[in-house]
Amino acid sequence: MNQEQFNSFSPLAARPLLIVISGLAGVGKDTILKKMKERRVPFHFVITTTTRKPRPGVQDGVDYFFITHEQFNELIAQNKLLEYAMVYCDLKGVPRDQVDQALASGQDVVMRIDVQGAASIRKIFPDAVLIFITTQNESEFENRLRKRGTETEQNLKTRIETARRELECAFNFNYIVANAENHLDETVDTILAIIRAEHHHIQPTQS
Repeated sequence: MNQEQFNSFSPLAARPLLIVISGLAGVGKDTILKKMKERRVPFHFVITTTTRKPRPGVQDGVDYFFITHEQFNELIAQNKLLEYAMVYCDLKGVPRDQVDQALASGQDVVMRIDVQGAASIRKIFPDAVLIFITTQNESEFENRLRKRGTETEQNLKTRIETARRELECAFNFNYIVANAENHLDETVDTILAIIRAEHHHIQPTQS
């Protein structure tokens, strides 16, 4: 918020935020977003487009838009994706119109993307609020992946190595939040507190 936007009687001028939820794979980002939606917070949750096959319980058009590689390439050619990347052999991208329309309407926008995508979004939206989700330690991270029962030992090793590299990027984010095992509500409380605080944030003027 700059001085021109500041009104002495109503300093908290409406300013929609772009909130990026990112971090390590398997730390519960989708579960966090689901819990936020259950609380009926007034945000627009961006639905990511992906070529990945749906997992059990994941709904097309609700959790993700599932499309073919050919359809994804058409979106790229038509410049309809804000950012996109290859993630574990599958393409994922953020539909541009969702973000533009929600921000224009004054809604806060929440998107869930990978670490590389978060860096791309910051270049486009320098004021975006980037939140990095992690676990309390590496052993907890590995245990969560094993509980999913979808990874081979080689895949587990690859994901752990990838996670170590991604953790090096965490300090490029605005906030780091540990989603501790069995403490989902506390994690969501922390994220919502961050968003509330950002709505009260102003840039100090130079004296």
